[in-house]
Amino acid sequence: MAKNRKHQAAEVRFGPVLKVLLLCSLICGSAIGYVWQKSQINHLGQQISEREAKLKRLKKDNEVLAGQVSFLYSPPIIDRRAKELNLGLAPEQPMQVVRLPEAAPAPLPAPDAARQFAQQPAAGGTPGGDFCRRS
Repeated sequence: MAKNRKHQAAEVRFGPVLKVLLLCSLICGSAIGYVWQKSQINHLGQQISEREAKLKRLKKDNEVLAGQVSFLYSPPIIDRRAKELNLGLAPEQPMQVVRLPEAAPAPLPAPDAARQFAQQPAAGGTPGGDFCRRS
């Protein structure tokens, strides 16, 4: 005769409940992990777009500053600035220039004279012994 459920042990009745709880916690944990990952992806996407905008802005600023530097290095601007600051700078006079004679370069040796070749061993072998003897 079949046994009544009321007389079964407590472990047997709680077994399916524990399985359901474990399965639900696994599904809930996976869902929470999925949502967390999605929020992290959105956060990182925002950081990337902000940094790309900052990079674009810095490149534009760099171009502007490079233009300003090239303008400030132009000779007319340097001359004008020197006159504004009363530095007493003027172009050099021909008598102020000292010219030094350049020494003539040494002649290059002939291409064959620079080469030195090792003497080939005699047909009988090397005087110190045959180190590379082939059998």
